[in-house]
Amino acid sequence: MAKVAFIGLGVMGYPMAGHLLKKGGHDLVVYNRTAAKAAAWVKEHGAGRAAATPAEAAKGADFVFCCVGNDDDLRSVTTAKNGAFETVAKGAIFIDNTTASANIARELYAAAKDKGFGFIDAPVSGGQAGAQNGVLTVMCGGDTDVFERAKPVASAYARAVNLIGPAGSGQLTKMVNQICIAGLVQGLAEGMHFAQKAGLDIPMVVETISKGAAGSWQMDNRWKAMMEGKYDFGFAVNWMRKDLSISIEEARKNGANLPVSALVDQFYSEVQHLGGGRWDTCSLLARLNNQNAEKKS
Repeated sequence: MAKVAFIGLGVMGYPMAGHLLKKGGHDLVVYNRTAAKAAAWVKEHGAGRAAATPAEAAKGADFVFCCVGNDDDLRSVTTAKNGAFETVAKGAIFIDNTTASANIARELYAAAKDKGFGFIDAPVSGGQAGAQNGVLTVMCGGDTDVFERAKPVASAYARAVNLIGPAGSGQLTKMVNQICIAGLVQGLAEGMHFAQKAGLDIPMVVETISKGAAGSWQMDNRWKAMMEGKYDFGFAVNWMRKDLSISIEEARKNGANLPVSALVDQFYSEVQHLGGGRWDTCSLLARLNNQNAEKKS
């Protein structure tokens, strides 16, 4: 059992911290910007305690986990006043599960090294369901020795925890993940839209093509939501746009061409204008159906 702090109890962090407590058997201290949520977590799990600041949460911890919104949020809970970096002990490890830029990963890695503790950028994939079920995929950047110490602890909420390369590599890999997903979801939305217009038996279509080269996790898990038009769950469009903006900005730096990602990002902006900022990313079909309705009107 290790002393563990978890900073950021959003839709991902809340269940992840729970797995560290229950499955990992660790002693947990939690912090959330909205203190009532941290208190609710402690009450629900009947264990652990809530801290008033990130610095208080991190004090005395062997491992400090973090899952917040973006680069600015990360700085506010790490290097800002009362941030965790004020109190993380020498020899401890800070594992950042936030999806953020590679730049801040390298920045925080260097700051941690100066203070004598380890830092791993460790964004996750698997969405809210993956967090709740403890089967996330964790892509990591950092030093090998630090990673090997952190991996058994992070495995409490994951089915795969892999070191990709040096600091920033985890974030860059998450960008690859989101780039791939963007095109897949748009392709699935167009396929379902076409099937609707062709008057096909869509469950039978999916049952058939999912066994071939068109099959994907998105097809298996999202076609029903698309057909039912029920999008109030899952990985929000707002979050996907944040992730794609990070990917597109990084591409400008490294010279990569992301024409499909840039186009799908704009499609998601149209979904936002439909009021779907909190809808799951499969709501791209709603945009296609809305365009069709506009043509008829």
